[in-house]
Amino acid sequence: MSDLSELERRIAAALDRISRGVEGLGHEAPAAGDDAEAGAARAEIARLEAALEDERTANAQLEARVRAIRDKQDGEVSGLRGEAETTRQALADLDAELQRLRHANDMLTRTNAEMREALQDNLGEPHLINQAMLAELEALRAARSAEGAESRAVLSALTPLLAEAEARASEEEVS
Repeated sequence: MSDLSELERRIAAALDRISRGVEGLGHEAPAAGDDAEAGAARAEIARLEAALEDERTANAQLEARVRAIRDKQDGEVSGLRGEAETTRQALADLDAELQRLRHANDMLTRTNAEMREALQDNLGEPHLINQAMLAELEALRAARSAEGAESRAVLSALTPLLAEAEARASEEEVS
């Protein structure tokens, strides 16, 4: 990008020098009897005007390229921001599911500890068995949900990479 800026600066400076040269030639009127010198001056002015027009055309082409590069970069940046937001959301979902899993496992651990104490005291508490089964079911559900969130997070990270690889492969086929 800095190379393009440097080229634009150099072209603008060259255009200024050419403009000053053309203006300077226009003010220097040849002597009345010197047709050859006047013809040479007109030829030089025409050559300089053609060079000025060529530089203007080159400058316009460079500006168009710079605009195209900026547009492409803006598109890529917005695409990357979208991918980052998708990944951020997938990670937030994964974190929520992992918190749910931790909570279910804590509940399962507490219930199992209560059940062990009851069994040590030879007390068969049916509500503790039911509570343990419910805690275990919730832990299994939370684990499954966390695995799903993790899979979605991995998939959301891989999708842009796969799309990029597919685009490169199609570009190579065209080349």
